[in-house]
Amino acid sequence: MIKMNIKTSRAILKTAVAVCLISIVSTACDTSDNGQLVGVRDRPMWYQPTPYGMVFIPLGSFIMGQSDQDVPYNQIQTNKVVSLQAFYMDETEITNNEYRQFVYWVRDSIAHTVLGEINEEHLITQNEYGEELFPPAINWKTKINWEGQEEREALADMYLPEHERFFRRKQFDVRKWNYEYYWIDYRAAAAKNWDSPLTSDQTDNVTMPMWNNRPQGYSDRSVYVKKDVINVFPDTLCWVHDFTYSFNEPMTQSYFWHPAYDNYPVVGVNWKQARAFSIWRTNYLNAYLSQTGSSYVNDFRLPTESEWEYAARGGLQLSPYPWGGPYTRNYNGCFLANFKPLRGNYVDDGGLHTVIVAHYSPNDYGLYDMAGNVAEWTNNAFDPSTYQYAHDLNMDYTYEAKDSDPPVLKRKVIRGGSWKDISFYMQVSTRDYEYQDTATSYIGFRNVQTYLGRHKDDGPMSSNVYR
Repeated sequence: MIKMNIKTSRAILKTAVAVCLISIVSTACDTSDNGQLVGVRDRPMWYQPTPYGMVFIPLGSFIMGQSDQDVPYNQIQTNKVVSLQAFYMDETEITNNEYRQFVYWVRDSIAHTVLGEINEEHLITQNEYGEELFPPAINWKTKINWEGQEEREALADMYLPEHERFFRRKQFDVRKWNYEYYWIDYRAAAAKNWDSPLTSDQTDNVTMPMWNNRPQGYSDRSVYVKKDVINVFPDTLCWVHDFTYSFNEPMTQSYFWHPAYDNYPVVGVNWKQARAFSIWRTNYLNAYLSQTGSSYVNDFRLPTESEWEYAARGGLQLSPYPWGGPYTRNYNGCFLANFKPLRGNYVDDGGLHTVIVAHYSPNDYGLYDMAGNVAEWTNNAFDPSTYQYAHDLNMDYTYEAKDSDPPVLKRKVIRGGSWKDISFYMQVSTRDYEYQDTATSYIGFRNVQTYLGRHKDDGPMSSNVYR
């Protein structure tokens, strides 16, 4: 037995030496880099174009928080110096027509899936290697024939049942327009839980140092992949339920559908719907980039509270409004935003409720309606003391509320004020909140996308480079 072990050891040693020699010889044969450490060759050149409808916000540092008197003396927006990396931001709030593209995509994906049962052309069941895809992918090149006899029978369940129709109108049942999406909880993956040691069942497959103490370690990353299903259709009834004894039924009937309101900001969208839109927008772009062989870019997302305020200021430190201040009118006496001026004279600023986006002048970054029109969701959870403990580097505070959590943990920060708010809420430093499952007629949103690098080149003659 001992001799066999010695022989086995010698055989293993000889094999290891041979492998090492082969490795050395094969490495020495590649003389294109003269044996120097030059990195991987033939990497593609990278240039990040500005996303359509977005503007570039340069990296910088600013004084975040109250820059004027704190009228209600709420002490939840004390001054704090914050530094942020560069990012892109939508120049306007997401409009009805832009959000409708998302809604129609969800509608059509459901139709393609249903029609795939009678016509396999609507689905892609194999990849380019002939391997089965499960679930199958949607073949967007195949057109949907909504009026075909066979198709109408197959898609009948997508419409309202007859007893719910009126005036014989055949309308879609938007309650079924649900979007299934996934997101990765990076904070949970990075967290070190010192107070709750892993159980023996959890540690069986852990392949990392135990002091990290993360659930499942790196052996099963699925614990950090979260799934959600959300109905994507806006709450069009928000125009009625937001205001008691107020006639807003025409807005409920027409605001999201009529072409007259295509370029008005979308409302009736809660925080989860806004996040779902951001994830869909990312996947929609990545699908195109994948087809063209291009590299992916950073995700579209809701802005952090600090990003929103930094962008709203437009590079003007300590100014109360996006246009500077201290007044809400220009030198001609015209109001500079859509809000509730004076003693409720809503129309004095040019609009009764929401108005078309980009109606008023932009700030110095080129962003429109950072004050007024509609308030905007941010990605952050609301905590009155956030400024006291949040980091000054890319300040961010998030909390993924569970259904079982109390309402106080479901508050999300909104910024910018709306058409129904007084001028105090137009200030770039004013903080407010709404519950994440609430959709109103005065809250919308816009997206941001973190810039890949340090600073954007301003042109061929600029000294700035992409780094």
